[in-house]
Amino acid sequence: MRMTLRQLQVFRAVCSCHSFSRAAEDMALTQSAVSQQIRQLEEQVEQPLFEYVGRKLYLTEAANSLLAASEDIFARLESLDMSLSTLQGNLQGELRLAVVSSIQYLTPHLLAAFREHYPGVSFRLEIATRGQVIQRLRDNLDDVVLMGLVPEDRALEFFPFLNNPIIAVANTDHPLARRSDLSLAEIEGVMVLQREPGSGTRKASDDFLQEKRVHLQQSMQLGSSESLIQGAIAGLGIALVSGHAASAFIRSGALVRLDFTELPLYRSWCAVHARGKRLSPVAQAFLAFLRSERAQIRGLAEQFNA
Repeated sequence: MRMTLRQLQVFRAVCSCHSFSRAAEDMALTQSAVSQQIRQLEEQVEQPLFEYVGRKLYLTEAANSLLAASEDIFARLESLDMSLSTLQGNLQGELRLAVVSSIQYLTPHLLAAFREHYPGVSFRLEIATRGQVIQRLRDNLDDVVLMGLVPEDRALEFFPFLNNPIIAVANTDHPLARRSDLSLAEIEGVMVLQREPGSGTRKASDDFLQEKRVHLQQSMQLGSSESLIQGAIAGLGIALVSGHAASAFIRSGALVRLDFTELPLYRSWCAVHARGKRLSPVAQAFLAFLRSERAQIRGLAEQFNA
């Protein structure tokens, strides 16, 4: 077969957009040029790549196979480009990173510290729920994922790189905000804001409260760390959140960290990728940074949380 990289680029654009016209717009081509490239590809594979059902464009089985192969080809080319840059002593390329929402505030500081070592690197960062991050791992959309509770039923490589303190926060007018040495049992009598089931923070909090035999009488479920924090600021109740997510709001005075004697609850942030994944030089360098610069990362987190 004599496929060209340009044909594969056009094909990937159509797959991504599920539309010939939108792919043409994204690639600054005419729709007829896109159609011509796809026709040439179909002649090469001797099978149709797309079909319309109603007014929607769907990939055929042949297209799905070709898409998987093209993703591998372009990933190898990108890795080659990075490797050549590394041989020249100048690591370049893009790091594709997905993180759960509770570490989104700290992540840019991690990336800035990493970029001090490798100024030629750029980033594409996705913020998602734990469930979405797990799906992204399944779909191989990112180089590395940062998350807390790593699923045990999947073939994943991971290592912890930073403590994740889970704390209780409330607005300054909350009755518990003016008290110290609080017993954890006192949380039973107040409204507690929690993440959705499946969240790593929610799972860690539920397990901890169950272990301490604390039973919440009032709780309210909100869908993200940001909504928990804003709910606490608004006076809806106490929020159990990652200290990294709440630190800026505590520093500004919008929130108070409640003085429960048995908190914070410590869990770990982990760097995760699929087992057997071919890591790009940039991804390898980022993982090496997380492993070797733990003291710097801890100092960064302490400064961020101060």
